[in-house]
Amino acid sequence: MSARILVVDDIPANVRLLEAKLAAEYFEVVSAASGKEALELIEKQIPDIVLLDVMMPEMDGFEVCTRIRANPKTHFLPVVMVTALSDPSDRVRGLEAGADDFLTKPVNDLALFARVRSLVRLKMIMDEWRMREQTSGQFDLLGSNEPEVNEDRNASVLLVESFAPAAQRVVQVLAKDEDSVEVTDSLAKAQELAAGKRFDLIITNIQVGGEDGLRLCSHLRSQEETRQVPILLIVEEFDMPRLIKGLDIGASDYLMKPIDPNELLARARIQVRRRRYQDRLRANYERSLSLALTDSLTGLYNRRYAMRHLDGLMDRVKDSGKALSVLVCDLDRFKNVNDSYGHAAGDEVLKQFAQRATAAMRNFDMVARTGGEEFVCLLPDTDGQSALKVAERLCRRVSETPMKVDGAPNGELSVTVSVGLAATTNVMPGDELLKIADAALYRAKQSGRNQVVADPSALL
Repeated sequence: MSARILVVDDIPANVRLLEAKLAAEYFEVVSAASGKEALELIEKQIPDIVLLDVMMPEMDGFEVCTRIRANPKTHFLPVVMVTALSDPSDRVRGLEAGADDFLTKPVNDLALFARVRSLVRLKMIMDEWRMREQTSGQFDLLGSNEPEVNEDRNASVLLVESFAPAAQRVVQVLAKDEDSVEVTDSLAKAQELAAGKRFDLIITNIQVGGEDGLRLCSHLRSQEETRQVPILLIVEEFDMPRLIKGLDIGASDYLMKPIDPNELLARARIQVRRRRYQDRLRANYERSLSLALTDSLTGLYNRRYAMRHLDGLMDRVKDSGKALSVLVCDLDRFKNVNDSYGHAAGDEVLKQFAQRATAAMRNFDMVARTGGEEFVCLLPDTDGQSALKVAERLCRRVSETPMKVDGAPNGELSVTVSVGLAATTNVMPGDELLKIADAALYRAKQSGRNQVVADPSALL
């Protein structure tokens, strides 16, 4: 996963070192030598994440972070403070200023890269929700995104900890925010509780008795009902490899032992606030989504919504310079399905293809039914080569697994799909990019169907 990273440090040697390390991991790096310069660069083009030194002249990192959070456009821009300060009070001050993490020099490179990737994934998901609300006409980008008063208090928390004294200390700390905490010392019980109740935050030790806490993280991220719940890992300082694995799996944040009470509160508040904001975005979006924007048969977006969303994604291309890919999918010989087995069977095929297409995409991609047996998939921040792999995987899964259709022989029907692909890093009208993908789809049909054809420019 690539990202544009802004490195802010007044010492050139530090900047060059981070630039070299990040570039070796294929991140795009820009730099600023002062807080003032950093804010000016962010105003011109918002990066995906900021690595911010604390000790700088004129304007220190705490003030820079506070100003980033005060700007509605950058309120949720991930910020990681990288500094020689190591006192717990400094970490808490950084978190309270709005930093997502506070890493002490010398920074473990693998831990830094894992943290960057996890925060970039979160940013992409949040950006997509805000984009969708914009598209439906209910979101004002220049309006206030400030959290409501006490939005990070009175949280419902699940604590997974096998050592009773440690669990009691965490409960006592969270009681300051009047949080309701359920405690379990079993991963199986934790899974059961998480599936049956909505929690604002799940806190788990990386080792729960003789069980691996990372298995709980993996399970939570694989289930629809718990996929978005924040997970705060409690880890030993020597257990860095497993922490890195945890961040890759999908842990939202972590806390090193021995636990500092103020840091626990600060990190818990950040996660609860973010969870509730994301829930509010989702709820507002779902309330605003009318039947005029959705396809009643498949539940997907319709062409009208897809075109508006495509225009919004094209604006993102202008701002970020990252590629946007479009897949146009058409079910092969679909008329034969209706003629041979009836329209009810055809409807079943359309619904099942919609499910497969959605499952093949990331949760911030978008799938729409644009008419008849034609579907469009919009993949933001995705180049043509990556989109080609997604399209080929979808094409293969459709052809290899028959669809369950009543009235068909043995209740199954083999279906294939043709896909046209277009991608761009250049700003153009959305319908023009769609026409390029349509032309590629036509070539896929003419070449025998059941295949993906990409416009040549998409693979440059």
